Amino acid sequence: MINGKYWNEKIETMPSEEIKKYQLQKLRTQVKYCYEHSAFYHKKFDSIGLKPEDIQEFDDLQKIPFTVKADFKENYPYGMIAVPHSEIVEIHASSGTTGNPTVGAYTKHDIDIWQELMARSIYTTGGRPQDVIHVAYGYGLFTGGFGLHYGAQKLGALIVPIGGGMSQRQITLMKDLDATILACTPSFAVYLAETMAKEGIIPQRDLKLKRGIFGAEPWSQQIRQRIEKELCIEAFDIYGLTELCGPGVSVECSEHNGLHVWEDHFIVETIDPDTGESLPDGQEGELVFTTLEKTGMPVLRYRTRDISKITREKCTCGRTHVRMLRVTGRSDDMLIVRGVNVFPSQIEFAVMQFPELAAQYLIVLDRPGALDTFLVKVELTEQTQNNPQLDLKQLKYNIQKRIHIITGLSADIEIVKPNELPRTEGKAKRVLDLRKGKM
Repeated sequence: MINGKYWNEKIETMPSEEIKKYQLQKLRTQVKYCYEHSAFYHKKFDSIGLKPEDIQEFDDLQKIPFTVKADFKENYPYGMIAVPHSEIVEIHASSGTTGNPTVGAYTKHDIDIWQELMARSIYTTGGRPQDVIHVAYGYGLFTGGFGLHYGAQKLGALIVPIGGGMSQRQITLMKDLDATILACTPSFAVYLAETMAKEGIIPQRDLKLKRGIFGAEPWSQQIRQRIEKELCIEAFDIYGLTELCGPGVSVECSEHNGLHVWEDHFIVETIDPDTGESLPDGQEGELVFTTLEKTGMPVLRYRTRDISKITREKCTCGRTHVRMLRVTGRSDDMLIVRGVNVFPSQIEFAVMQFPELAAQYLIVLDRPGALDTFLVKVELTEQTQNNPQLDLKQLKYNIQKRIHIITGLSADIEIVKPNELPRTEGKAKRVLDLRKGKM
């Protein structure tokens, strides 16, 4: 399948009109399959009088009701599968903290498709068979580790399946095994960079890393710049969800101007998160996905809660598949503070404006009385702490001003010493909401 610039040139450069025709054909087939094989979708369709033959044109997609995360939890564990139990060969699940986890069930066909999509994604970032891919995503039920592993395996690269944690050991193995690609969450990449700095490891001198494939959590352009500077690599964003397949739904190319959604396997829409109405391309909204090839647990119009926008402008890389811009946050991660909507990504954007600060921050919300308190803890870099010219009072004022400009809210700022804020060797925890249960 490999052909120089592309993993699959015929598919990746297919004219947009041909992609639409292909998708419509696959959509009709998938809808019929869901109605005939999935008890969940059969019941959902019958409840509104919808039949598979009602889906003839692309606009008919909006006749299909949304699928939401609660559907997965309420039908846990196997209520949404569309094949006999004996045909399920692998299970993955999200790391939900409350209630039943969100389960993804895979047939052999689904695993083969996932492996193909991940190989295509890695290749799009510049990965090649001669690379050594250091997979520091978690393995197990989480899809990150296995997704990158399966893709690298299909690509034919050398895989170091270390998983998460053990930062010192990670660095030693990257150095000793000549890793060229790092795959992990962006927050763990920041953590590894900090650890290297403490131990006197200079990536440009001591490592052979060339690029990183980062995902599983929203991350800002400022975090990207910091990772690229501190690890001396080119950073690529990858996107996916347990409900769809895991990573491999979309990925950045070398242009870094949005993530190509693999439209031969997914239809992507944007909707108004409040009304559910479809939005035109280029307008920010909630991403909604429909799978076109999945057999074990197919999904129609799944509301991701991820906020982004899509563009069909031609990418200079030559790929024709629609691009989704960087996810800026999740609609269900939105915080309401004193009646104002705030996303953690807005705070990250503000914090990253200050070179005196490390990439770590923590939002602490409380309601000791009638009003919310809004505290943002930030952390100095090692270099800044040792700077005798540092004016902490002025720095605090500047941070407060920046957050107020971006959010419209006045925040209390607490500046702490380097390494005082908790680190995670997986997805970063940025919010501590102590208001829950308080009236």
